[in-house]
Amino acid sequence: MLLCDFHIHTTFSDGSIDLSKTIDIFGQAGFDVIAITDHVVNSDSTIGAFANRFNISLNDSTFDCYMRAIREEAERARKKYGMLVIPGVEISKNYLSNEKSAHLLILDIKEFIPADWSYEQIFLEAKRQKALTVACHPHAMSGMSKNTFFLWNNRERYAKYIDAWEVANRDDVFSVVGLKKYPYIANSDFHKARHIYSWKTLLNCEKDTSAVKNCIRDNRGVAITLFRN
Repeated sequence: MLLCDFHIHTTFSDGSIDLSKTIDIFGQAGFDVIAITDHVVNSDSTIGAFANRFNISLNDSTFDCYMRAIREEAERARKKYGMLVIPGVEISKNYLSNEKSAHLLILDIKEFIPADWSYEQIFLEAKRQKALTVACHPHAMSGMSKNTFFLWNNRERYAKYIDAWEVANRDDVFSVVGLKKYPYIANSDFHKARHIYSWKTLLNCEKDTSAVKNCIRDNRGVAITLFRN
């Protein structure tokens, strides 16, 4: 089984740890597969405008640098740790209303996708790029985390576009995802070093990007585990 985390932020957005150090943290912990998924935030809201103004969001001018850095670190991770690193983003539509807000992972992204696009445009572009789409923390979260209910509340419309849903995010478990029998994964939503100790995904497949994506889409040989020190 491959130990995986597909929701990881760095200083390219609002993470507190740079990309190179993040790779070392996960590599030294024995992970097999990770995805780097820094935020791409919408600009049509007060929250989104703040993120873009203070450079805690990727944009079309920083995306190429981001992808180049991931490619370089992925090669180092492969040689040093035998770890597969997949490039991704977290499309973040942030509004004051929880019901209007939604976050979506796009894994194995190749070209920039703006968060200001409609959901249909985003999903279709992700499909064109042969990327994997994952609905993030779709239900109520604990603590001070901002809830993002839009995709869950509109699942009858959008579920056909979504390859998997987070059934667990950091310390939260969303049983409703399991009850609906949607394809699922579990992730840390890593922003700080301590976040590595959280829910994770186990995959029974080859350590290869295409195999990983197919395993998640088919949701066979997928399990979750609570990773602890």
